[in-house]
Amino acid sequence: MDYKKLAVRLFLLILLIFLVNYSAMQFHWYSSIWYLDMPMHFFGGFWIGLAFIWLFKIKEISFRLILKIISVVLLVGVLWEFFEIVVNNYIILDSFNTLDTLSDIFFDLAGGIFAILYFLKKVSLIKEDIVQ
Repeated sequence: MDYKKLAVRLFLLILLIFLVNYSAMQFHWYSSIWYLDMPMHFFGGFWIGLAFIWLFKIKEISFRLILKIISVVLLVGVLWEFFEIVVNNYIILDSFNTLDTLSDIFFDLAGGIFAILYFLKKVSLIKEDIVQ
């Protein structure tokens, strides 16, 4: 895997996430587009999974490594949800929504799993190029 290209993709993805989140906050899209936080959490989990792969320059995936990536994505997702709960309860004064929290964590994990599948596809393409 070309880690320089991955770094560029990670930068572009986090830039996209930032711009969409900024626009959503400015134009109140999170309250008017009820499902917007689902793709945001998915892409956030995808970014965390790929960032883990890039940070540790992973060359091949093992079951233990898959568990580590999923654990990191889950940890970041849960910490983000704690942040949201604190902001909602003490700043916005909005009630806690269990279903939304579970949905957010699900989409974080789905994005992390997609990052693993993306990595596996890229690595398998490299191996096919070497064989040919």
